[in-house]
Amino acid sequence: MPMGIHRHVVRTVAYGERLYHLKELPRRYADREWRFLRYLRGEQVPVVDVVGVVSLRDTPNGERLDAVLITEHLEYSVPYRLLFLRQEHQAIREPMLDALVHLLVRIHLQGFYWGDCSLSNTLFRRDAGRLAAYLVDTETGEQYEELSTGQRDMDVDLAIEKCAGELLDLQAAGVLSDEVDPFELGLELRDRYDQLWAELTRDEVFADDERYRIHERLRRINELGYDVDELELVQDEPGVTRMKLKTSVVEPGRYRRILRQLTGLDVQDNQARRLLNDIHNFGAWLQQDEGRSLPEALIAHRWLERSFEPVVEIVPHELRGRREPAEVFHEVLDLWHKWSTQEGTDMGLFNAAHRYVAEILAMMPEERRVAPADGDDETADALPDPMADTGTLLLEDVARLAADLDPGDPAVEQLGDGAAATSDRSEDARRVE
Repeated sequence: MPMGIHRHVVRTVAYGERLYHLKELPRRYADREWRFLRYLRGEQVPVVDVVGVVSLRDTPNGERLDAVLITEHLEYSVPYRLLFLRQEHQAIREPMLDALVHLLVRIHLQGFYWGDCSLSNTLFRRDAGRLAAYLVDTETGEQYEELSTGQRDMDVDLAIEKCAGELLDLQAAGVLSDEVDPFELGLELRDRYDQLWAELTRDEVFADDERYRIHERLRRINELGYDVDELELVQDEPGVTRMKLKTSVVEPGRYRRILRQLTGLDVQDNQARRLLNDIHNFGAWLQQDEGRSLPEALIAHRWLERSFEPVVEIVPHELRGRREPAEVFHEVLDLWHKWSTQEGTDMGLFNAAHRYVAEILAMMPEERRVAPADGDDETADALPDPMADTGTLLLEDVARLAADLDPGDPAVEQLGDGAAATSDRSEDARRVE
């Protein structure tokens, strides 16, 4: 399969039903990236799944080759270039900015300095009308116990510079509208980052008769998808209290935890919130219909059987790579309400699902297995060649290495927990395979 836009040689290899990305780079950088991806995944930061590092590679003449870092493809993820190619630029601008800002804040809360934040080093997955960002490249990163303000500012400044440059490349290629100002977007990234960081970490001062503000602050933090790890109330002077917070990210988030406990579904944060709202609406109707109060677990089980699973099953097999199941259900809900309002009558959830499949989903491109280089043809003429003078990677060689990883082989550093996790499939993903 084709190579993507990278500073190193990167190949995408299909093996069985899975895709693997294999990046050739010096051993010390491969080891470094492997460790960071493994650490961040253990801290529940959204990153790609690392499989291992192959280090002992020689040419037929006995010359030592660079190492190969192997990661598994993140299903239903889309590179930023394809998002801009496929959607209205103004429509994708807001969710992309928010997703990137949340990713930066999350890694900074973990004390991780990225040093190479860019749109190219981020993958995006649809999340109930919004986007969720996943970190891809960590070879320039550094891990600290806590980042200083200067380190965070430098990381954000680099992100602004790199993102603006990438958007200028898209404009030069005629992909990005001239109405979008890359520099303005970069500055907005800074503003949103500062606002989110302040909301999660700043001290708050209030009077003794304003204790209700503690609840308000914690509620806002929870709604943003974060939890408070430590809370300390300090009385600086009589009648005045200062609230100090230590904010952490607990994965899955609050709504994801609740949904997974109730249904077994493992989805994105906003998808979880949307599905929980529908479960509550379904529960209100069900209890009214049966004339009795029902436990939440039973309501969730009935919702799975009567709403979620039947809607997902309406999607024919050949279209199931267009959207992941939770996103399909979210979009069907939106259109069910929209079309029913337009017609002045309830058209029914399943009728809306059939119409959605025929009129909307059938027109959408594949997203389950989008290779990094997909869509590059449209921009190749205007973009610099990132692969010039970077050497050659034998596709047959790395395909064999990806397929035959042996934990006992000294040439392979295998990620135990991560490898096991990549073989898992969420309940909703299994349903459509």
